[in-house]
Amino acid sequence: MSTKKIPWGEVGYPVYKRTYARPMKDGETEEWPDTIERVIDACRDQLNCGFTTFEEGQVRDMMTDLKGTVAGRFLWQLGTETVDRLGLPSLQNCAFTVVDDPIRPFTWAFEMLMLGSGVGFNIQREHVYQLPKVKARVKVERRDVNDADFIVPDSREGWVELLQRVLEASFVTGEDFTFATHLIRSKGSPIKGFGGTASGPEDLVWGMIEINKILNKKSGQRLSPVDCLDVMNIIGRIVVAGNVRRSAQIALGDSDDIEYLRAKRWDLGNIPNWRAMSNNSVICSDITTLPDEFWEGYNGNGEPYGLINLETSRKWGRTWEVEYPDPDVMGFNPCAEQSLANFETCCLAEIYLPNIENYEELLRVSRLLYRINKHSLAIPCAIKETEDIVHKNMRMGIGVTGYLQATEEQRSWLSDCYEQLRIYDDEYSRLAGFPSSVKLTTIKPSGTLSLLAGVTPGAHPGYAQHYIRRIRMASDSDLVRTAREHGYHVEYVRNFDGTEDKSTSVVSFPCSFPEGTSLAEDMTAVDQLQVIKRLQEEWSDNAVSVTIYYRKEELEPIKEWLRINYKNVKSVSFLLHNDHGFDQAPMEAITKEEFDKMSKAVTPITSLAAISMDDVDIQDCDTGACPVR
Repeated sequence: MSTKKIPWGEVGYPVYKRTYARPMKDGETEEWPDTIERVIDACRDQLNCGFTTFEEGQVRDMMTDLKGTVAGRFLWQLGTETVDRLGLPSLQNCAFTVVDDPIRPFTWAFEMLMLGSGVGFNIQREHVYQLPKVKARVKVERRDVNDADFIVPDSREGWVELLQRVLEASFVTGEDFTFATHLIRSKGSPIKGFGGTASGPEDLVWGMIEINKILNKKSGQRLSPVDCLDVMNIIGRIVVAGNVRRSAQIALGDSDDIEYLRAKRWDLGNIPNWRAMSNNSVICSDITTLPDEFWEGYNGNGEPYGLINLETSRKWGRTWEVEYPDPDVMGFNPCAEQSLANFETCCLAEIYLPNIENYEELLRVSRLLYRINKHSLAIPCAIKETEDIVHKNMRMGIGVTGYLQATEEQRSWLSDCYEQLRIYDDEYSRLAGFPSSVKLTTIKPSGTLSLLAGVTPGAHPGYAQHYIRRIRMASDSDLVRTAREHGYHVEYVRNFDGTEDKSTSVVSFPCSFPEGTSLAEDMTAVDQLQVIKRLQEEWSDNAVSVTIYYRKEELEPIKEWLRINYKNVKSVSFLLHNDHGFDQAPMEAITKEEFDKMSKAVTPITSLAAISMDDVDIQDCDTGACPVR
């Protein structure tokens, strides 16, 4: 086992211990070398990567030195019985579905969320209006008796089946329905496999009743896109309550659907809290057609919706490269870096660009990560429609993080590396008997993995020279207690309606970036948009997920840039740098004096070896809606 010093970032070690370190047989939790060996063993025994001993050593060095790493889902799951049992879905970061059926998209999304994938869903009217009318008003009721219509098993499959039966009552049978929950384990019971503790049945019951209310209001009518949004968001809320992970969702709707554009206008009032579960974006191919209502969110009225260009996503990989079309694309994952077909999932990986010493090292790291991802995509999946599309497309997303912390020389290596990776995919796929991958590379927000090495996340600039990094975690987590003991500020999560969620706490860490790091305060919104354009041309054949920090006075230059360059963009989202309205935002700029004061008041957390595993929510996206692991 390596004895090298790990080049952790300021909060890298506690983030690793709380998010990726698994418990071991001796009762301790893993240290980074233990996690690396588990990953290498799994590459050999579970994924059949075929690495030589020398190549395994290269993987070990790559991860030890934080040059690159497998996806967070891989770090947590590889080498476990969960992968043996569940196969493909246990390792996939993200998933997507189209809401064109009254039952399957919702049950599939529910299952994927509980398996730990973030889920995107398309609720454009052309799809939603294919749903049949709600057949009748029905009464869905919990009755914990043995003669209930359905006794919910204490399993993921049981929860999904309950949702299916509730939907069938409204759309198929038109008959009242009762269910019992007495078999579901009590709140606080440990959950094996994915970790965390059970929430008990109460939030599941709440969710089914709320979904039933939405459906009953539309008796004899078709659901609207916002009705479908609410059902999906309620499903996400149920999964959050499961205390395993925070749900990650993105909704994709029509740019001229005014009801949809107002769905997160918190300033209008009477907006249900569950709509905070998803990032919302619009599908748009022509920026000049956007209504005034779309831009209202950019003035601080509610949340600014993101933009998704499906036409460009289907046409080419990197900008203008028509050799790699992607015609099956129907939407995106929650952070909008991965274009996806219906029922498709995808896997990710990360390269720490500032830590790469030369072009040859970049090429070696990208090929190692490619091998691991390629073989992970080939393992079985019990969900046939997902297995079929994943095995057909073999889509992966090898990303780079720390782009704006890297040197210009390091950035210059990316285009040639991508081209060599394409050649490698063609050759390796042919020799291994795999289809070539429809897409290979991406730029994701990297809110979690970037923290390990302390580099800027993805293609984002540093938020500020000195800033507060807020990390959410279960209130009963040992890390909350440890953070308090070390002097860190801890508070409960505050909901949009002003109430507190006492099950989840927020810990504030004072952080800083090295001198010379590109900072948001030193870049205009157009400067940041130019970064997206460059990376879409040079590296990412999927998309570039970047939240553009902007000021209100920059809105007109943003519109002008989009008018000229939108054909080169697959996805983009925006957030006011200040006055964005997000309470307890993942990051908050502070002065050097405030940073020094906070730093003096705390003792860095350097050892967490003996505490048990609990949920931690590292908000990958600035809106806080992206996957944990």
